[in-house]
Amino acid sequence: MLKRRIRSFKFAFTGIGEIFKNQPNAKIHFIAAILVIALGFVFKISATEWCLLILAIAGVTAAEAFNTALEHLTNLVSPEYHPLAGKTKDAAAGGVLLMAIGAALLGLIIFLPKIMVLFFGI
Repeated sequence: MLKRRIRSFKFAFTGIGEIFKNQPNAKIHFIAAILVIALGFVFKISATEWCLLILAIAGVTAAEAFNTALEHLTNLVSPEYHPLAGKTKDAAAGGVLLMAIGAALLGLIIFLPKIMVLFFGI
């Protein structure tokens, strides 16, 4: 049983690697996450703020993974164009966009006041 559990983690890490290797938007999200993490250290954010940022980064990454999985599955079952296949892909991409917007707003709420103090003394 332990061997199967370890193997399932291997499959999961392979999937994560595939997303960051082959999905351009995932690479953008990764770069944004690195920037946010660096800003977190620069501004010495609180534990609560770290928790929120970690959840946002994980949420965007998971949404990208689900989107990629749905794209692959849709391409498998509908290799030719079909309006419902297009709607499926659009909805999945919309989910990623909503999560990314939410993460960006969270980042603004956390970092904008700190940036204002740093640059404008406000």
